[in-house]
Amino acid sequence: MAQLYYRYGAMNSGKSIEIIKVAHNYEEQGKSVILMTSALDTREERGTVASRVGLSRNAHVIEADSNCFDMVKSIDPDASCILIDEAQFLSKQHVLQLAKIVDELSIPVIAFGLKNDFQNNLFEGSQALLLYADKIEEMKTICWFCGRKAIMNLRFHDSKPVYEGEQIQVGGNESYYPVCRKHYFNPPMEQMGK
Repeated sequence: MAQLYYRYGAMNSGKSIEIIKVAHNYEEQGKSVILMTSALDTREERGTVASRVGLSRNAHVIEADSNCFDMVKSIDPDASCILIDEAQFLSKQHVLQLAKIVDELSIPVIAFGLKNDFQNNLFEGSQALLLYADKIEEMKTICWFCGRKAIMNLRFHDSKPVYEGEQIQVGGNESYYPVCRKHYFNPPMEQMGK
């Protein structure tokens, strides 16, 4: 039975590499997979799911006005699985469209993304996925500073932590650290920006 999955984790928890791995496993069995990503992710080339380890795949772009259900129907309504990267950037409407894909087309959808932003607020897409997903799974990684489980994302600029600003600032290791709660509130300043 098809379900809507939400797999969330802090920065560097392996979300994009997991998408590439899952897509490979389906395709190795001769099954069709649709990869999608948010238009807001501009770190790599537009329409690319890219992992920090260097692997990447082309993906269909979800724009603010995209209808994910209609996109899947026009791309491949018989796909075996839909994989979504950067799901935190989706709107509630997009998430409801993903649920409709599961419920009406019987295609499993696995959405990957951050749960909370650098101020520890939920993203719109994350909040909707936490409400509507059939299964929610945490992808774990370790704190940049101590090795404990990272549950937050610390934004930094000029080797200083940043706790105010726009919710969305696309970036990677040059702008964010995955951190535990302790080091979110008290990052070791001598290790910042290294």
